[in-house]
Amino acid sequence: MMSAGLWNLASFLIALIILIAVHEWGHFWVARRCGVKVLRFSLGFGKVLWSRQGQDGTEYSLSLIPLGGYVKMLDERMEAVPAELKSQAFNNQSVAKRAAIVAAGPLANFVFAVVAFWLVFLIGAPSVKPVIGEVTPSSVAYQAGLRTGMQILQVNEQTVSDWESASYGFVGAVGQAEVQLKVESDTGIQQQIRLPLDGWEMSPDEPLPFKKLGFSPLGPEILPELAKLTPGGAGEKAGLKVGDKILSVNQQPVTDWQNFAKVIQQSPDIPLQLQVSRDSQTLSVTLTPERKETKNRVTGFAGLMPVVKPLPDKYLTEVRYGPFDAIPHAIKRMAEVTSLTLDVVAKLVTGTISVDNLSGPIAIAKGAGDSAGFGLVYFLGFLGLISVNLGIMNLLPLPVLDGGHLLFFGIEALLRRPVPAKVQDIAYRIGAAVLMCLMAIALFNDFTRF
Repeated sequence: MMSAGLWNLASFLIALIILIAVHEWGHFWVARRCGVKVLRFSLGFGKVLWSRQGQDGTEYSLSLIPLGGYVKMLDERMEAVPAELKSQAFNNQSVAKRAAIVAAGPLANFVFAVVAFWLVFLIGAPSVKPVIGEVTPSSVAYQAGLRTGMQILQVNEQTVSDWESASYGFVGAVGQAEVQLKVESDTGIQQQIRLPLDGWEMSPDEPLPFKKLGFSPLGPEILPELAKLTPGGAGEKAGLKVGDKILSVNQQPVTDWQNFAKVIQQSPDIPLQLQVSRDSQTLSVTLTPERKETKNRVTGFAGLMPVVKPLPDKYLTEVRYGPFDAIPHAIKRMAEVTSLTLDVVAKLVTGTISVDNLSGPIAIAKGAGDSAGFGLVYFLGFLGLISVNLGIMNLLPLPVLDGGHLLFFGIEALLRRPVPAKVQDIAYRIGAAVLMCLMAIALFNDFTRF
């Protein structure tokens, strides 16, 4: 069986190749329609591994480093152009045509996201209704009136049908004084609840943003029984086996997995005395959780996975539409993800959300592997999400990105003359430095998080 690392890498590369191909094809297709001669369409950078000359005169190639791609167009600024081909050079096109060619890459990513979400709605996306599980007594959520068994119907007047859409709503509320919820009790009574958000912020260590407010989703029952052990992990080294039932830890009875997991997380490199039931016998086991360091804390890790009993069907839902009905829902999902992403970018710039939340290629690879492991529909949803993020990132007004080129074209249209080459060169250097800093922060976050 493929290891988790290789699976994540393979899934990441597949996702990356698809998204890069879509982005570059957008540039390529519009350039051809605008009469610009395309010399090369490349997926990847560096050493060329494969290439073929098309009948259209374009060289199509695959290169060694799959972390991007490019469309090389005929351009007098890059090389000498014969007189008979000058009309096909990129630099000789109108501002409108050049802007269309540059904008086509990010636009293709948004179009692809709609297609991906359309397939998700066509196939059917299994999900869990936003029913509240545990509510911590005396927490902000409890004081506001949230109780176990309530189902969230709206977040800030936006209807939600599952925990994914509810999470989007809470992420969008970061920085607000409160979030308004419409909930329905298990007896059918609906009410409005104002949940204060003072001091609440997102954390990369907590994938469910509302847990810090004192409540969590109603999830499947997790039993204190082992379903799987990580090979070579602390649990396997201690002699634990699949099927063992955890009875106690340090002479304290274990009634649920969550509390047992908390003890492990709070005990890095500290021996724990376990009583386990195996084949109708009670055994004593010494478990020493491994030390796992992140940027913000040190936790214990034992490599143990519990038996999970699935939720009853009444808490499950599947969003599925026909080929035509799925179209507006796909467009709406793309618009929602775009709006949320822009909101998060704005809050990163203003400091409302910490840069600790930036993720790099390692986090994306893990997300690709996890989603692919769950199935095709989840991988498609992941592709749609990342495609939107890629489109927005490329539209940022940094000179090394498509958005920077569009900014220069806008200035050229206003001044009726190109931005001086020297000014562009300085701007490119600054833009590259900013982009490298952001990438360094994202990579640092990845290495300290995983």
